[in-house]
Amino acid sequence: MGQTMTEKILARACGRDTVRPGDEILAKPDFVIAYDFPGYTDVFFKEAKEEFGVDKVVKPERFVLFIDHMVPATSPKEEELHQVTRKWGAAQGVPVHEREGIGHQVSAELGYSTPGAFAVHFDGHVSQLGAFGTLAIGARKGVLEAFVSEDLAIRVPATVKVEVTGRLQPGVMARDVFHHLVRVMGPASCRFKVLELCGPVIDEMSIEGRQTICGQAMFLGATTAIIAPDAKTLAYMKGRSKIELPPVYSDADAVYDRVLTVDVSALEPIVVAPPSPANTRDLAEYAGLPVHTGYLGSCASGRLEDLRIAAQVLKGRKIKPGFQLHVVPTSQAIFSAAASEGLISILVDAGAFISSSSCDYCYGRIATMSDGQRAVSTGTLNTPGRMGSPDSEIFICNAAVVAASALEGCIADPRPYLTGAAA
Repeated sequence: MGQTMTEKILARACGRDTVRPGDEILAKPDFVIAYDFPGYTDVFFKEAKEEFGVDKVVKPERFVLFIDHMVPATSPKEEELHQVTRKWGAAQGVPVHEREGIGHQVSAELGYSTPGAFAVHFDGHVSQLGAFGTLAIGARKGVLEAFVSEDLAIRVPATVKVEVTGRLQPGVMARDVFHHLVRVMGPASCRFKVLELCGPVIDEMSIEGRQTICGQAMFLGATTAIIAPDAKTLAYMKGRSKIELPPVYSDADAVYDRVLTVDVSALEPIVVAPPSPANTRDLAEYAGLPVHTGYLGSCASGRLEDLRIAAQVLKGRKIKPGFQLHVVPTSQAIFSAAASEGLISILVDAGAFISSSSCDYCYGRIATMSDGQRAVSTGTLNTPGRMGSPDSEIFICNAAVVAASALEGCIADPRPYLTGAAA
């Protein structure tokens, strides 16, 4: 009986030839990833020493920390947290990457997205490393175990395989594909399971698009998501991988919890309406609804293909007076590449406000909305209060929709701007 990618990765991590769903194992993560955040890393550092007597982590080369929230600090307390992280990293010999971008993206750029590797984080959006064939799991407080021991107790999850077929229409992006999967499959359809994605649409999709889909796996209830590494993956990772591992692929006779096929040929741009990330709707249902602000960024979007399509919509045009468009590239490397391509100039000329890479816009620390305001957003969540007042509203959509809506001051279809049909 064959094994899935997930089972093979976890079997290696626990020193077995095979594992099966439901097995309780002690697995050694290849990478332990975290960002400093109050109640998480500061607590891990303290409890590891005071409750477990651990002064030094085992194999510090497995660890990496990011300072990507509360950047720049706006209070002494925030800066003190960053100082604690810097000091701990220096004492442990653990790298701390600061102001380089959102950690989930920078992890990939630095090579922690090694195909076949097992990585853990307390934040579930680390699942986007699955785009590279990495099994990357968000374990919340369970990550403390990885700070005090080489092994992490884990139950081997079953895998749901989804083949995405068809061909995407112009103006339809990876965001739309993922949220369509939520609509078709249901928000709890992969609960405590791994989502394995394949099919011609995934094959044609850029690595950036794959990151977008994998990074949102939690909204299907999934533990994580993973895609078999292909030529694109291996080319990106060449010279980056932190460790040398052979790529891992599911066997032809692997056993899945279930296998589904989803055809996206007829898919049009969507919006995810408040108050839930499960509320996927066709954009046409909300076209014309006034919106006041837009956010293009986050660990889910804000990559080059997002900035390119936004620039295509906005080039030679002006954002509607009074509308606030915030563009936050996902990493400083992406910011630099976008500037080299001339994308930043196009966005600025249109009236966008460009910020350095940070997580802070996504959770409302910056560009906070007031009562009654509405946003179009490529952020991760649209729950009440996520970007400010609990009486504001967030409509999640793709980058092209954000740009078109910025021009019209209401939720707008980007396709006329992409095809040249718009004035």
